[in-house]
Amino acid sequence: MYYQISFPDRLKAFFSSRSALPKLILINVGIWILIRFLGVFAFLFSSPGGDPSLALFSFVMRWLAVPAEIGQILGKPWTIFTYMFLHIDFFHILFNMLWLFWFGQIFLQYLNNRQLVFTYISGGLAGAVFFILFYNLFPVFSNSLPVALALGASASVLAIVVAIAFRVPDYTIYLLLIGPVKIKYIAIFSVIIDFFMIRSGNAGGHIAHLGGALWGFLYMRTLSKGIDMSLLFSGFRISGISKLFRTRKKSPFKNVYTSDKPMTDDEYNFYKVKNQEKIDQILEKIKRSGYDSLSREEKEFLFSNSRR
Repeated sequence: MYYQISFPDRLKAFFSSRSALPKLILINVGIWILIRFLGVFAFLFSSPGGDPSLALFSFVMRWLAVPAEIGQILGKPWTIFTYMFLHIDFFHILFNMLWLFWFGQIFLQYLNNRQLVFTYISGGLAGAVFFILFYNLFPVFSNSLPVALALGASASVLAIVVAIAFRVPDYTIYLLLIGPVKIKYIAIFSVIIDFFMIRSGNAGGHIAHLGGALWGFLYMRTLSKGIDMSLLFSGFRISGISKLFRTRKKSPFKNVYTSDKPMTDDEYNFYKVKNQEKIDQILEKIKRSGYDSLSREEKEFLFSNSRR
């Protein structure tokens, strides 16, 4: 049976799922909205001719963006973490979240939530380290070193892009006006562009991107050898990050067939029939009572099957 889910319903199902991906997006967007919200209030209570929202944005960047100067980092060590969730400009967060949404979904087709969160955070940390090292090692940055700041999820996102491109290099997506493109070429092109853009006005950002990309490659390289560094998150309890992104395993929608052995044709056909029966039941419920009548588990089940 052919079925189609509308875009608003797909969006509802995505953000109501227990996946780590919508949580990462919501954290980034939530912080951006909060900053812009406070900026509006700062503007409304300002005197005529003044705009204290600019001072607010400067304050936020000073305390949450990662500085290049080592002395400043020692006084604000948390910034190597907070910077990867911080955005000020609309288009900055828009493009970062779109890339995170697109490539995060591909990532989760082959790897798990823990590995996604690990790649995001460790890729962001690698980007911060690259940014700090480059600005302190190369003399061309000496004049801007005291005031240089880095912010945004770009390093984390590029780590995810490169990681999944290394994992499934021939995975093909369709780009508007271009057609089918393998994601390995998208990753390679992104890295090359960032390298040549170091000479631009946003050198720090592009250097951080390269750090995230290198980490995504190294993580997948070690994972291919059977070493999963994301298991470090299994015992991490200090800030509750692992608990925040942990997904519940209990669900009324049990797998019809679970086995370590490959399915035979008969078993696969049986699985397909049972799976379609569940889908038909859910679609009938939507027809009778609307999408909002579905339980969280039904929404998750429908959304996961709509991507296959």
